[in-house]
Amino acid sequence: MFRRFSTDFAVFSMFLDALLIAGALAGATYARPFLSQLPFAEHIPRPFQIPILLYPLFPLIWVLVLLLASVYDGQRNLRIWSELTNLTLGSFLATIALAGLLYLTYRDTSRLLFLTFAGTAYWCLISWRLAYRLGYRWGVLQGVQPKRILIIGAGSIGHELEEQIRKYSHLGLTLVGFLDDDPGKRSTIPNILGNLDQAREVVIKYGIDDVVFALPNWAYNRINKLVADLHDLPVNEFAGLPMLDLRAPALTDYQRMVKRIFDIVITTITLVPVLPLMGIIALLIYITSPGPILFRQKRVGENGKIFEMLKFRTMVTNAEELRYLVEKIDSEGHILHKHPNDPRVTPIGRILRRLSLDELPQLFNVLKGDMSLVGPRPELPHLVEKYEPWQRKRFAVPQGITGWWQVNGRSDKPMHLNTEDDLYYVQNYSILLDIQILIMTFWAVLNGKGAY
Repeated sequence: MFRRFSTDFAVFSMFLDALLIAGALAGATYARPFLSQLPFAEHIPRPFQIPILLYPLFPLIWVLVLLLASVYDGQRNLRIWSELTNLTLGSFLATIALAGLLYLTYRDTSRLLFLTFAGTAYWCLISWRLAYRLGYRWGVLQGVQPKRILIIGAGSIGHELEEQIRKYSHLGLTLVGFLDDDPGKRSTIPNILGNLDQAREVVIKYGIDDVVFALPNWAYNRINKLVADLHDLPVNEFAGLPMLDLRAPALTDYQRMVKRIFDIVITTITLVPVLPLMGIIALLIYITSPGPILFRQKRVGENGKIFEMLKFRTMVTNAEELRYLVEKIDSEGHILHKHPNDPRVTPIGRILRRLSLDELPQLFNVLKGDMSLVGPRPELPHLVEKYEPWQRKRFAVPQGITGWWQVNGRSDKPMHLNTEDDLYYVQNYSILLDIQILIMTFWAVLNGKGAY
């Protein structure tokens, strides 16, 4: 549906708000002596010493209140007045909460200082949002989530949707065109790209992100066929309207935001000690094996989108050409593409795989937002092409560095059984399950079972 910003931007907003609130508190402490000249102000000759604990506590409480007030909900803040209303209400409640906190703890804090802080913080939060929206309107900033949209059905409903899309063009929405079976419409409406049977071809050709079904009720059977045709393509549902959702998300917006914050925080902390180790590994690969240090491979991510996954190279440079040496088909027709004695793996590569150190560059994929720390393993496109429909549900969540199947057998399990474990994760997701899997991954790596 319509969304003004992505999950990554919501997380960025939270961190920026926290920084501005902490800055407002620091600024208010230094400005307080200058306010002593006011007739109603108590004379304070030098900056008031705020307890250091309040600097992280104030931003944390304020941001949590804004979160509860839906300020970081990209769907509920399309219009500026909605966002300003939610922000004002959230900031008012946060100010009351912080005033209560000071009353119960640090009562000697200057009331004028606190009011100066609250007013400054609110002004900062409002100002950067207004500046950002103006940047959108003036074309200085690009859309956070550009969307190329295809409407199926060029009737009255379709054209009503066209007007809505043009109305929200500043959010990055672009109508590519329509599909319709009526020859009369195709001869009079210039942006009809074909008939309904060409839906798959058009989606691929024009790089469509969102598909809107604007067909009448009697076309129910035709909609079912189109859904089946488009189900494996990386297209999303569209708009808060009574339309068909091709791929219902497994995570709520709140779960997705919590998961993203968790990924960013844990990955950033992990990179501090890991970066020197990655430098040593890169040097060893460079010395022992000709070719690039990093192996870049196209993988299928969340919602079927293709991205470039990073790994330390553990194989010879022409490993993809030698794939036929290890790929086999079992008695049930499932592809087995991993082998414990893969002849393509280099000596240093075997050590890296045994300790799962070859996966470390994927931390940068996590920071970029292509992957999560925990989730179904991103699969190769040519293997996904052979998926059965039930297996595609694994793409309903962000794909991960580690996951439920890695800690329950790792590479010992064939691909089709991995998918069953992935679906268990999708159906039972929680942030506590992510933490459990990360802890289990640590012990699985030490054990080394199934790592090859």
